[in-house]
Order: sequence, then structure tokens, then C-alpha cells
Amino acid sequence: MQYESKWYVYILRCADQTLYTGITNRLQQRLRAHNAGKGAKYTKGRRPVHLLYWETCTDKSAALKREAAIKKMKRAEKLLLCTSAEEK
Repeated sequence: MQYESKWYVYILRCADQTLYTGITNRLQQRLRAHNAGKGAKYTKGRRPVHLLYWETCTDKSAALKREAAIKKMKRAEKLLLCTSAEEK
């Protein structure tokens, strides 16, 4: 099985209005997994989840670094990131 070389950092809005940040190299498949209860433990009890934001990274290492940076942001900063991406 061949995986895509692109990696994605993404932000989900959970049913309880919390935000979840993660990485994947198969974005649509990962979103389906989260909504099927087979994603992260955090999202399992907070379904359905909705994709708010994603960005492409060159490799897994870059995606992990960006994920860490986003996870350090305050909620308001994450929402601003999502909003500014929608306006583009």
C-alpha cells in the first residue's frame, strides 16, 4: 500500500465545541476514522467532528513541528487561524 507523500496538520471542531489538532498523510480517511470512533481517544466521545482547518506540510517531521506549534496556541489564536484560512 502506497501512502501519499504529503502530510497535513488539521484542526477539528468536536460536538462539544472543543478543538482537536492532529496530523495525517490521508486527510479524508482520517476524518472518516474520527467520525467512526476509530480516530483519537479524545474525539471518540465527542462526535461528530467537523474539519475546520488544514495545511499541507512537506514531510512528517514538518507536520509534527507545526502540530506542536498549533497545540501551544490559545483557543482564540486557533480560531483566528481557521478564520483567516477561510478568507483566502
